[in-house]
Amino acid sequence: MRDEQSTDESEGEAQNRPLLIVDDDERFCERLGRAMERRGFDVTLATSVEQGAARARALCPAYAVVDLRLQDGSGLEVVQALREVREDARIIVLTGYGNIATAVAAVKVGATDYLPKPADADQVEAALLESGEALPPPPDLPMSADRVRWEHIQRVYEQCDRNVSETARRLRMHRRTLQRILAKYAPRN
Repeated sequence: MRDEQSTDESEGEAQNRPLLIVDDDERFCERLGRAMERRGFDVTLATSVEQGAARARALCPAYAVVDLRLQDGSGLEVVQALREVREDARIIVLTGYGNIATAVAAVKVGATDYLPKPADADQVEAALLESGEALPPPPDLPMSADRVRWEHIQRVYEQCDRNVSETARRLRMHRRTLQRILAKYAPRN
């Protein structure tokens, strides 16, 4: 009887916490989905912008975790679809291509928070359930000066609609130097 009762309680709890996970990495999506189910969420998975937007409109989930770059487009389209159907949804954007410019774009479109991959289920749950406007604690390992410079260049590049010549002019930098910087990976810290 206890098992049935606890199962009913956990199902009731999960029904109050519908979660949409949209990621084109199917293995990651399934792993995160199982982990979030164990944490009491009622999980629905999608692996494309089209599936994610359709499921967002059909389910109106209270919570969502969306990968920024999907094979068929930008996860920001899914974020917009979620905002259209549910203003109060808590939406976390995940990406392996983290930089400040994309974080700002995600928040402007309606994301609640932004986490770089690989994010574990504990980080995702904390971001989904966080309430209030308290500032997060300072990072244990802050960004290096090289990383800050790279982030600034990426932000200006995004603001210039990815136009190398215009970005170089605004940064007062030679265009070829900027092209070399943009061709490299981001500094680690």
